[in-house]
Amino acid sequence: MAHWHNWSGRLKHKPGQLNHVYSEEQAAALALTCSNEDKTLRAVGGGHSHQDLVGNDDVIVDTLGLSGVISSDKAAQTAWVWAGSRIFSLGNALHQVGLALPNQGDIDQQSISGATATGTHGTGATLKNLSSRVVGTRLALADGSMINCSASENVELWQASRLHLGAFGIITQLQLALTPSYRLAEKTWQAPLSTLLEELDSYIANNRHCEFFWHPRTDTTQVKVINATDAPAQYPLGDEGQRQGWSYEVLPNHRPHKHTEMEYSVPAELGITCMAAIQKLLSDKFTNVKWPIEYRTLAQDDVWLSTAYERPTVTISVHQGIDEPDEDYYRACEEIFLAHGGKPHWGKANYLNGKEMAAQHPRWSDWWRVRDSVDPKGTFLNPYMHSIRP
Repeated sequence: MAHWHNWSGRLKHKPGQLNHVYSEEQAAALALTCSNEDKTLRAVGGGHSHQDLVGNDDVIVDTLGLSGVISSDKAAQTAWVWAGSRIFSLGNALHQVGLALPNQGDIDQQSISGATATGTHGTGATLKNLSSRVVGTRLALADGSMINCSASENVELWQASRLHLGAFGIITQLQLALTPSYRLAEKTWQAPLSTLLEELDSYIANNRHCEFFWHPRTDTTQVKVINATDAPAQYPLGDEGQRQGWSYEVLPNHRPHKHTEMEYSVPAELGITCMAAIQKLLSDKFTNVKWPIEYRTLAQDDVWLSTAYERPTVTISVHQGIDEPDEDYYRACEEIFLAHGGKPHWGKANYLNGKEMAAQHPRWSDWWRVRDSVDPKGTFLNPYMHSIRP
């Protein structure tokens, strides 16, 4: 029996099959076979999610063999890429044709399809998540067909599958809206939390990227801002916080310590209030937690299941080491997040059911309606997806 585990090692499964696909023909045939045999099929890329989006007893398919840039259009600022491409592999490849992702997260080990599947994002009050950059998709459906969708073709399927949770089919190609290559310079410093929160709105408004980490039960934060620059790249890049180079060189960071994570998105105007409540929780109750709290911003978008759907957003992330207890801590944080209108990141821990999810996402029923139309037998629904379906 095959073995699979996610990046942290916390999620582990023994599916009946662990397949690898290297072509669309192979992906389509596998989808049809699983449907005919009433088997569950879930695709995985980098395995970086903390939520159990992949696990099932039947078939897991690794899509990393579908990797690379397929074509690009510099004038239109778009490119077709294979869905299994790791984000780190796209940076230089796109740069060679003068293009770049407008933003990305500080981890670049995910596959691009996995990152768009879960609404993964970076930071920046004017910058949207990766799902919003999907302007075209090609996928293998449960009936064995290959289908294209975009804003002008199979429009509802495109809109729903921009943030797809692996539930529509095997995504094989994505067309991304990009920007001309650009350079960034970053700066970091320590600041008292009390002082930072007073000045935070100004930092967010006056920098392309702004984020901070707060160290529990201290008044210490690590602040980072990143801005576009016309100055040449400086090599070697140096340590995080003082790099100056192309966007794909500066935005990602090395995160070697294995952990679990919960992240919620709250309305931007409630970010500081929510942060204060989390700060009090850690100071009063969870006094053994040592992992820092991360605070970022995210622009509103129109992606149906995005946590920033039609609202400017602040994201707050809490962490624990993989060998440390986390459920009581995360549940207490979740109560605070929900009290502040929070929505959970799809790739990270949460304890919500389908009814609670439906109350948070105005297009929930539309997303499921479109999903069910292309996979009526539920081939692409694993136990977690069944647990939240209407």
